[in-house]
Amino acid sequence: MSEITDFDSLRRAMAENGEQPEGPARNARAEQLLVEAERLGIPLAVIEALGHQLKVYNYSSEKAKMFVPFARLLRMWDERPEDFDEYETHSLHWVFKWMSAGMLDQPHVPLAAVEKWLGEMEHRYRIAGHSARAVRSAEFSVAAHVGDVERAERAFAAWLAADRDTMADCHACELHGQGWWQAERGRDAEALALWAPVLEGEYTCAHEPHTVLASSLVPLLRLGRPEEARAHHLRGFRLVRSMESMRGAYADHVEFCALTGNEARGLELLAERPAYFTDEGHPHSRLEFLSVVVLLMERLSELGLAGQRVPGPAGREWTARELAEHARAQALALAARFDERNGTSHVSERARARMAQQPLVERLPLGVRAARPASAVAAAAPGAAAPAPASVQEAGEPDLADLLAEAQRLSDTLQPQAVEAWARVARLAEEVDGVELGARDRAEIADHEAIGLGPDGADAFEHAAELYARAGDPGEALAARARAAYVRALSGEIDEALAAVAEPYDRVLALYAEGDTEVPQAAGVLMGRARILMRRVHEAEGEVVDEAVLAQAEAAVRELLALVDGRAGTDVRLAARVAEGHAMLAELATQSGNPEAGAELFARAAAEFIATGLPWFAVEYEARLAGLAHELGDMREAERALRAALEHGGPYLEAVGRAQLHLQLAEVVGGRGEAEEAAENALEAAHWADEAGAGPTLGAWARHQLGGFLVRQGRWAEAAEVLESALAELTAETHGDGAVVQTQWWLGDCLSELGEHRDAAERRLQAAEIARTWPEQHDHATLAHLAAESLGQAGLRSEADQAYARAGELWRGLGNVHGLVRSLRARAWLALRAEDGTDAARDLMTSAVEECADAFDAADDDEARLRLVSELGHTHRQFGDLLARSAAEDADDDSIRATLDEALSQMAEAVAVFVALGEGAVHARTGAELAAGWLETDLGRPAAAAARARAVLRAYADAEGDADPDAYGGSDEDGEDETVRARRAEAEQLLQAAEEQKDR
Repeated sequence: MSEITDFDSLRRAMAENGEQPEGPARNARAEQLLVEAERLGIPLAVIEALGHQLKVYNYSSEKAKMFVPFARLLRMWDERPEDFDEYETHSLHWVFKWMSAGMLDQPHVPLAAVEKWLGEMEHRYRIAGHSARAVRSAEFSVAAHVGDVERAERAFAAWLAADRDTMADCHACELHGQGWWQAERGRDAEALALWAPVLEGEYTCAHEPHTVLASSLVPLLRLGRPEEARAHHLRGFRLVRSMESMRGAYADHVEFCALTGNEARGLELLAERPAYFTDEGHPHSRLEFLSVVVLLMERLSELGLAGQRVPGPAGREWTARELAEHARAQALALAARFDERNGTSHVSERARARMAQQPLVERLPLGVRAARPASAVAAAAPGAAAPAPASVQEAGEPDLADLLAEAQRLSDTLQPQAVEAWARVARLAEEVDGVELGARDRAEIADHEAIGLGPDGADAFEHAAELYARAGDPGEALAARARAAYVRALSGEIDEALAAVAEPYDRVLALYAEGDTEVPQAAGVLMGRARILMRRVHEAEGEVVDEAVLAQAEAAVRELLALVDGRAGTDVRLAARVAEGHAMLAELATQSGNPEAGAELFARAAAEFIATGLPWFAVEYEARLAGLAHELGDMREAERALRAALEHGGPYLEAVGRAQLHLQLAEVVGGRGEAEEAAENALEAAHWADEAGAGPTLGAWARHQLGGFLVRQGRWAEAAEVLESALAELTAETHGDGAVVQTQWWLGDCLSELGEHRDAAERRLQAAEIARTWPEQHDHATLAHLAAESLGQAGLRSEADQAYARAGELWRGLGNVHGLVRSLRARAWLALRAEDGTDAARDLMTSAVEECADAFDAADDDEARLRLVSELGHTHRQFGDLLARSAAEDADDDSIRATLDEALSQMAEAVAVFVALGEGAVHARTGAELAAGWLETDLGRPAAAAARARAVLRAYADAEGDADPDAYGGSDEDGEDETVRARRAEAEQLLQAAEEQKDR
């Protein structure tokens, strides 16, 4: 902490404090600086310290403290206005607006005092010659707050009609307020139209687009634009997360989570800001926050989670029910204080309405990790239970005959709800006295109970077999025994399963030959045996399966097809046997090294299942087909198959399967450059992975992919949120260290684009540390270089120099001269900014030139030489720039001239190099030529400067004629045209400056 010894050191200290994070620590430092200012005995120092105190209070949770320093400032102005300089005079009038809003947000300040203040503000603005625009804006805020719509509309119109002047809020803040009113009045589309320039970055300020992004969330949801709302949440929450003063905007993000099925993320947001529950310096934003806390807690209660532990005010543990009651009481008490002050019920009505909102979207995936509450997962899980038969629904009481008929229909057509339908029959039979089901019905119940038990159903299948036998259906009894044997094979007991199926196989063939059973029953046994033999294929060790195993399985499948093919007719079960048989042959073909035949057979099997009316059975084989198509390089077929699998899975596709299919589709679509659609599929994959409880594994990988696709689109803030979420669960053990490094790398790029250079450096250094152990060191060198760039941009010169030096060593070890030269140039620029660093900077640039020359001599192909020549030209150019920059620090005229001469020499070398490269380097050449021309003017050589300007104009003489669009070494025609125009304009300026210098 710097010592305050004079006015300059005070100003430096206030500037340093202004850069600190919002909060009590910054406020306390501002209070201390005011004491230091008073000790200096300089009125302007006290005025500036009071202004600094006002600013930090305003941008914190202690807004209520603003009134005291402002009252003192106003008194000082009234007593001695001459003590205020122009800037502080402007600032004093500017913060009148803060006082107006601050009074309105404090319920203990009487409304009459607020209205009186408005009059005072209008009076002082008129005396100072300011427009009434800011006054009318403040009046609008008062009217809107108390619910006086008529007055608010009048003030709103007057606000817009008044001239903008230096007292008007910035464009971004004004547009936020104007859009907020449109949304408040139910005109969401108009609000978003007003906010567009802020959202698109045309207007920004310290708190925008932060608040506009937050305010836009619910209007976007109401307009049916949830994808935009999701993007605004990810982008906007990142902006407000660390800003203590933005509790109201933070509340908007919590509200968004509650209204989009993202309750778990809403809880995470509450946990990040425990002080928001209790900070009392800004009552109005506390009311907003508590209102959405109630909304979120009520939503949890509706999901059956009223007893779940949730984050709340410090000092005790809270359940959702308890926090809802507490927050409601606190919020309504606050609202009542406002209403008592205002003489209306408007604030309470708004608070209650906000608390009572219903979700606007059942579930909006965000891409960031957040496990969904358990009851919500159950409600949204795919594969809903079958509805009761129509007759049961109409009568209101279950009818056993109807239930039996429906269960039989469902099982005969292989519907997914058949298991539950037979279970419903069993429950009703137990509940109704005097009902005795026949042996056949009891066999069906046992059979479907076994199906529902999955790998644990062997004993239930055996029991079903006994019941089928008692019912006089020996063929179906044998088929049930075959199913029991297959279940054992699923547990790895393949030899035992084959032994168990041997007798049913022999017996059913004999029965079929004698006419004592039919095709469906025989096919059931043959299918069971074929499935068991396929399990042997699946579990064979090694990539190459024994040919005898393959041959035995293929023979069993073909035996099944010989029995069934052509006899299915309208029997769905038999048609399904045919389709599954072809799928088995597809697997065998693939195992035998014939993926083309496998793909063809998988496609056939899928088509047969679809034609039979069983599209959900096709999903597995469409997914297999997609994998084979990918392997064969047929990306179009892979994409088609994946889309078909998602379509045909419908509501019956398990969450983890849906996640896998979406992730594969994302990779395929992303591979052909469609980053936006790929991101949509990766988002779905992350969502369904979370639903399946696979968030730390499959979900983390999906978030990794999603982040990459967002990076491709330049959606930096959204990508950063997703990638940070992915990193919380990505591990080298599960996902590979390459995935961890790539995620850190992407995140570093995002943070760099967002101006968060220190954090970007940290991410890049972390990635470099992992890549350090890899055999191939190119990624390590690149990451070290990028980390150095970030460190430099963060103002950490010493650390940046060390990182560049390390990167240079790595580039040298890799034989990458271009990387080495660029690291040397970067170090030179860093050295120039250091005290007495000019000589070191010269030495580093000289080394860069020498490295280029040495590498050129050693290069053994023309393309490499051309690239090195270009690198040499850019190095000379930068050397010239660096020398010219260093001359400005020297007060000795002769040494300045000598340095500029040296800089000009380097520029001339750059021009010569770029001339040698021809038309492909014309922009680089003209840039160096113009820089040399300006140096000529600095050295008093107007004729030479004019000659260089004319050389640039000649270089572009044909730019607007019939010139080849690729003549200047680029493909972006708009960018090329702009460069040509800029170069010409600068050349004309240089020429004019040279002519004026001649005349002097």
